[in-house]
Amino acid sequence: MDHRQLCDYFQNKLGASASYPFGPEVRVYKVGNKMFGIIAEANNPLSINLKCDPDEALALRDVFENVIPGYHMNKVHWNTVIMEGDVPDGEVMRMIDNSYDLIVASLPKKIRNNLTETN
Repeated sequence: MDHRQLCDYFQNKLGASASYPFGPEVRVYKVGNKMFGIIAEANNPLSINLKCDPDEALALRDVFENVIPGYHMNKVHWNTVIMEGDVPDGEVMRMIDNSYDLIVASLPKKIRNNLTETN
């Protein structure tokens, strides 16, 4: 996936918003004011950080050379995916979906309900 495809995929998640709280080179995607994805836009190759179940995070690091512990994140709950490498696009999309779902599940019920009611 290229940069534009990644941004589109993140942005199309229900209730997702993008901002730059860490500076102009780090795009952060949130739902319900909680981060579920980060694109390090200045990195070459492009990389993304995604929330992950701790057991799955370890498994993904074992399977894919380009999935590493989350850079500048809690390494138990976050992975960094280097986009030019061995991770297929479909797997990247699945990881983004899982990250989003983990965050949505952690939101208060009222916010979760607002996500489905407004769309």
